[in-house]
Amino acid sequence: MQFSILANVKRIIIWYGLALAILVFLLKFLEYRYIVRDLSLEFYLGVIAVLFTTVGIWLGLKLTRKKVITISAPQPSPPDTIFQLDEQILQQKGISKREYKVLELMAKGHSNQEIADKLFVSLNTIKTHTSNLFIKLEAKRRTQAIERAKQLRLLP
Repeated sequence: MQFSILANVKRIIIWYGLALAILVFLLKFLEYRYIVRDLSLEFYLGVIAVLFTTVGIWLGLKLTRKKVITISAPQPSPPDTIFQLDEQILQQKGISKREYKVLELMAKGHSNQEIADKLFVSLNTIKTHTSNLFIKLEAKRRTQAIERAKQLRLLP
């Protein structure tokens, strides 16, 4: 993410420099072609200064503007719907009772160490159960496993 921001800033700097070069060329061309006798060098420098000050202020405001991110809260399920665990899917997937308990605690946001402490087992046992769950639920991360379990109606 930080790399893309730097790439965008570099791109903006290159375009800014290119615009400066084009404008200087244009002003020099106009100076030599048409109005070399009427306007002084200070006028040209003033025009360039005002132009680039305006572009610099605009660019500075654009780059430093705070972005607003709206996060909506998840909608609670209706109170008349009671969650029922589908034991048949547990058997089809081969998920043991202990693995299901680990899955429930993962869904509540507990770390591996906290799950191990709650279930009175070692951390390595929890890691084994977690990797087995990932295989059985065809997931690579905890969030994917929890989402997949919700899709299969293993979790509320």
